[in-house]
Amino acid sequence: MRMLASEAARAAGGRLVGPDVEVSGISIDSRTVAPGELFVPVVAERDGHDFIDDALAAGAAAYLTSEAPQGATAVVVDDNAAALAELGRHARSRFEGPVVGITGSVGKTSVKDMAAAAIGADRPTHASPMSFNNELGVPLTLANCPEDAEAVVVEMGARGKGHIAWLCSLARPTVGVVTSVGAAHTELFGTVEAVAEAKGELVESLDPSGVAVLNADQPLVTAMADRTEADVLTFGRAGGEVRATDVRLDDGLRPRFRLETPSGQTAVALAVCGEHMVDNALAAAAASLAVGVGVDEIAAGLGSAQLSPWRMEVTTLASGAVLINDAYNANPMSMAAALRSLAAVDRPRRVAVLGEMAELGDRTAAEHAAIGALAQELGIEVIPVATAEFGPSPVADDAAAVTALGPVDAETAVLVKASRVAGLETVAEALSKS
Repeated sequence: MRMLASEAARAAGGRLVGPDVEVSGISIDSRTVAPGELFVPVVAERDGHDFIDDALAAGAAAYLTSEAPQGATAVVVDDNAAALAELGRHARSRFEGPVVGITGSVGKTSVKDMAAAAIGADRPTHASPMSFNNELGVPLTLANCPEDAEAVVVEMGARGKGHIAWLCSLARPTVGVVTSVGAAHTELFGTVEAVAEAKGELVESLDPSGVAVLNADQPLVTAMADRTEADVLTFGRAGGEVRATDVRLDDGLRPRFRLETPSGQTAVALAVCGEHMVDNALAAAAASLAVGVGVDEIAAGLGSAQLSPWRMEVTTLASGAVLINDAYNANPMSMAAALRSLAAVDRPRRVAVLGEMAELGDRTAAEHAAIGALAQELGIEVIPVATAEFGPSPVADDAAAVTALGPVDAETAVLVKASRVAGLETVAEALSKS
């Protein structure tokens, strides 16, 4: 979203030093800053102020700083992170179209990608890149909305009570989607019920003119209908106003189904893999209906939707083996879904290379053991990496996991999955090059 540096200074509660130039967006990474953008240094493990010169050399038109200006055009503020949030809030105030907010224990990034594609089949749509769903990612998404966008899709994550409510104060969603509630981040929240309490802050933020899109197959989610004055539209496999019938998978694990909605029915053929993606597609379809997209456009958008990296990427290797790279993140719900997808692959040998599921607190041992038991029930061999919680003896690292796999041939299917901290995408990368 374009604005003058002076407008950015007013919005951020700062002061302008230097020429009043136009900025065409915001970046917090000096390595990827585009010409004309405003560079916002993040102060974390490394101090982004150290990279202001690099950002200017890459073409940044101006920079924000809580330190003394270093020349060129600067917006001087007291707190960089707070200023970034205010820039996102200001950008939202300039946007007049619908804003779809998405949260949930699993599926929020995939639903975001699918909703952006489905709504995008009807009108220009802007969405959060990758998993930009926190106090940095949400204001960046809002501030980088293109001038021609007519809808925005924003992913929202929660790491504590009040977090989503705060993100909603910036994004002011008109449609709120809750995908699911499960044992994710229970180390931080304590109980699944506390997770539901936090996720429900999204629907509480909606105006009466808005729409809450809720998963009819999950009681903790459907109960959120009592927490909003907005209209409610439900989705689900077992129930819901937006539902799927005649679900089947093709040989590449891509779902096909009949989409049934209050506005009509149509056939949908997804380009993404895994039967659990049907639930994500239903959530995206319901969000699209809520902003006025027709069922035919929804089907077309869902059929072309591509997911963010390392999410159910199914490829056939040169050896003929099937590789499922779902290494971006993991919790008990998503891990179980990925294992069931692996079990659906027509290969005699099915192996899951699994890393830890992080932030489960007191539930860690029980949840990992349950996943180990599910894998055994499904006839899946497990190679745990750096954790003994799944049951089998673990290997030490990624390289050892590749060695432990042994020959990966046309009779083999491999799933790679773990929480983000494990970084198991390196295993998938190594296999893809073998």
